[in-house]
Amino acid sequence: MNRWEGLDEFVAVAECGQFTAAAERLGLSSSQVSRQIARLEERLQTRLFYRSTRRVALTEAGQTFLQHCQRLQDAREEALRAVGDLGSAPKGLLRMTCAVAYGERFIVPLVTDFMSRHPQLRVEIELSNRTLDMVQEGLDLAIRLGRLQDSRLVATRLAPRQMYLCAAPAYLQQYGRPHSLSELSRHNCLIGSSDIWTFQLNGRESAQRVQGNWRCNSGQSVLEAALRGLGLCQLPDYYVLEHLRSGALVSLLANQQPPNTAVWALYPQQRHLSPKVRQLVDFLKDGLAQRREYNLKHWPEIEGSDGQG
Repeated sequence: MNRWEGLDEFVAVAECGQFTAAAERLGLSSSQVSRQIARLEERLQTRLFYRSTRRVALTEAGQTFLQHCQRLQDAREEALRAVGDLGSAPKGLLRMTCAVAYGERFIVPLVTDFMSRHPQLRVEIELSNRTLDMVQEGLDLAIRLGRLQDSRLVATRLAPRQMYLCAAPAYLQQYGRPHSLSELSRHNCLIGSSDIWTFQLNGRESAQRVQGNWRCNSGQSVLEAALRGLGLCQLPDYYVLEHLRSGALVSLLANQQPPNTAVWALYPQQRHLSPKVRQLVDFLKDGLAQRREYNLKHWPEIEGSDGQG
């Protein structure tokens, strides 16, 4: 026996409230719909509808069964669309967001390259350092950095993201280097978007509030201030690796830096991704892997000279 038999008829009757209207929706006769419902109730050994001459109403069992059947129908349609979309080209409008500096440097160039390959696609990118509500803003995709907090969203890891505490040799020569987290309070810390810096202490994450005479919500500006010897900074790898390699910056307290976070692609929770989102996410992941900043074979391990950094 077909285990799906009668389910579509049941949902149609429940939603229409009449056998006749349900039969018209399905393109069947009322007698066919009625027989399928009767067989379904017999198979389940329970009554699904209260029937009157004019209208039918769901029993308590019918209400519970309807919710499950509607989810089954949705899942079936999603499965059919997923297979049908496998070879589909990205098209239509895709709305996305990303942090300003990272978006300008990494994401926008890759998105424009992707669009040149798919001329039927339209993209709107909002570069913002605010964490936008994807559902409320009607966004298809968000690129987020660091650790994730919104459990309503599905996440795909695009690239690693390692944080470094570092300073210019000139600053360290004048003020000395910190050998523990407790010594950070003695140093001028160049603050970006937050004055809370994250570290590892005894295997656990430790949040440290830092102080300094300079603050700017631009990572590039923080980097330039650090290169000029104004203080300590904590920045992601893609800002500082080249300068650590050249010696323009020195890595500090490397053993106490937070574990690798990541660059993430997020999208609203759903079972099926449209081709435009799925293929763009794959393209971004492959594209970032080709960038020198993420191609780790180009970078030797960065070590500090104090045995800890």
